[in-house]
Amino acid sequence: MCNTRLVFLKLGGSLITDKTKPMTARPEMIQKLADEVANAYQEDLNLRLLIGHGSGSFGHAVANQYQTHAGGSDQTYWQGFSKVWSAARALNQMVINALIQSGLPVIAFPPSSGVISHQRTAKSWDIRPIKLALSNRILPVVQGDVTFDEKLGGTILSTEAVFQYLARQLKPQEIFIAGIEEGVLRDYPTSTQTNQIIPSITPENFNKIHSALTTSQAVDVTGGMLSKVEMMINLIEENPHLSIRIFSGVAPSNVYRALKGDPLGTLITNTANTD
Repeated sequence: MCNTRLVFLKLGGSLITDKTKPMTARPEMIQKLADEVANAYQEDLNLRLLIGHGSGSFGHAVANQYQTHAGGSDQTYWQGFSKVWSAARALNQMVINALIQSGLPVIAFPPSSGVISHQRTAKSWDIRPIKLALSNRILPVVQGDVTFDEKLGGTILSTEAVFQYLARQLKPQEIFIAGIEEGVLRDYPTSTQTNQIIPSITPENFNKIHSALTTSQAVDVTGGMLSKVEMMINLIEENPHLSIRIFSGVAPSNVYRALKGDPLGTLITNTANTD
């Protein structure tokens, strides 16, 4: 067990759904990604993998309608809370089905069933079942989800926020975030001619590139790229041995290649670990 490598992989909502069309999945893409994960996982017996996925056009569209992330207490709010859960759950089942179709042993661990948050930050979650799944080489699957919140009543945690909590408990060596962009881009989305991938982000250079990061064009109630990178920088500062990559999962075999160690996209790491 000492040689095991624990990896978190996020399949972004923009990758597995069409975020411009409510409740529109990309089933062929989901299956492609599942097959790539299965190929990498079956080739590396030391790999322990936790998968997360965004809600894309499923959860975000409904959440924006009801402003679920902002919290609330009346029955209209809770009706919307339930609808967001239902939408996220529908997409989660599609992802689970694809992973099973690829031959992977998976179990869903929805945050809505166990996380208590406080002002949009996960505060408690009994993750012993997740640890047992990993130790038996079962893949836990988590997602961006609604949670009950001590201060707000209810809210939404992004997949990155879920990863943030779990990373503090489980100490993964690597986190991969697969979306539709080839990495973290400068000046997105102003000009496709001049967009450049930022190859490396560290706590030291983050302030310099902060203004180049923008929020998502599509509806994203959890904050877009800037919020994602900020959360990952926080994790890097807490765990200097962690490395994180943000890359495109669109091209054939990119998720497979990332899991096998190819240096795709943008690397987020502590300065001490960079060349």
